[in-house]
Amino acid sequence: MSTQAPPADALEESAERAFRIRWPAVVGAVTLVVLVVLLSVMQGAGGLPLSGVARSLAGALPGVDVAQTLTPQQQGVLWQIRLPRTALAALVGASLAMAGAGYQGVFRNPLADPYLLGVSAGAGLGAVLALGFGLDLAWGPVGALPAAAFIGALVAVTGSVLVARGSFRDPATLLLAGVAMAALFAALQTFALQQLDQSRTREVLSWLFGRLATQGWQPVSLLLPYAVLAGAVLLVHARHLDVLRLGDDEARALGLRPARSRLVVVAAATLITAAAVSVSGLIGFVGLVTPHVVRLLVGHSYRLLIPLSALVGGAFLALADVGARTLVAPAELPVGVITALVGAPFFCFVLWHGRRDR
Repeated sequence: MSTQAPPADALEESAERAFRIRWPAVVGAVTLVVLVVLLSVMQGAGGLPLSGVARSLAGALPGVDVAQTLTPQQQGVLWQIRLPRTALAALVGASLAMAGAGYQGVFRNPLADPYLLGVSAGAGLGAVLALGFGLDLAWGPVGALPAAAFIGALVAVTGSVLVARGSFRDPATLLLAGVAMAALFAALQTFALQQLDQSRTREVLSWLFGRLATQGWQPVSLLLPYAVLAGAVLLVHARHLDVLRLGDDEARALGLRPARSRLVVVAAATLITAAAVSVSGLIGFVGLVTPHVVRLLVGHSYRLLIPLSALVGGAFLALADVGARTLVAPAELPVGVITALVGAPFFCFVLWHGRRDR
């Protein structure tokens, strides 16, 4: 008995549903970001009142003149410490989440993320060499730290692809190659750390555990150009990733060049990961867990997955930073510890739930 192919109208309707913007999810993600930002700027060693924060933020808008209730000292805390740190957390979280979604689309495997593919470890090694040994790798407006992190990340992802013999059709081999690269670069990090003096080692270790600096807006301004550029590339290639889900032959039939699209997405994801690592250290699970959460809410279309992952990833890391600042106050936990404590159990649950449903 022959099966009849679905009519063209049904295929067009299915495609339209896949690419339809789910406004409730978008509004929910934006609302989540706003609430987390307000919580983040209010919480800390000295709490700030919601009304005062709202008035101060509203007063910064052009053409808005409202009476301020925060003291000059509170204004300084808000604009020079809390807001820069919150913005940095949101930007790093968005960057890692978009990179994770991009890697998962390229390798067609939900386990792929910057941490598992060795990219973070490679970027970490480059940054350790720049921090610990003062390597001058800057060119033009690009600082030494992101340049060294990008070189390390590029070497790591290139090594993973070479070990897998350049095949993007075998995600398992690529993931295993990434694990090997991560182990290799972690060993090189350990060796490099042993060559440093005690004070420099303490500084580098603090960075490796994942931290969000509070030195004004400088880290935000350093990361922002990379995040905007690489994020725009990933958003432009979101449709390519949707087409690649159908397979290479189908993608070529639709006029897409799979190898070129994958190379561009990997380069953009590597750049945004390296830039994020250079200002925050190694923060795991953001790029792995966030796309999973977004898929549960809006489906698998990368046209929605990438921008919503950016919003949810930014909110997740900003919320994790609130925990890092308040759970053991007045001391402070590395934010990477918080993301691991939340992300690892969640990911184990996803794996267990998926196996149970088979």
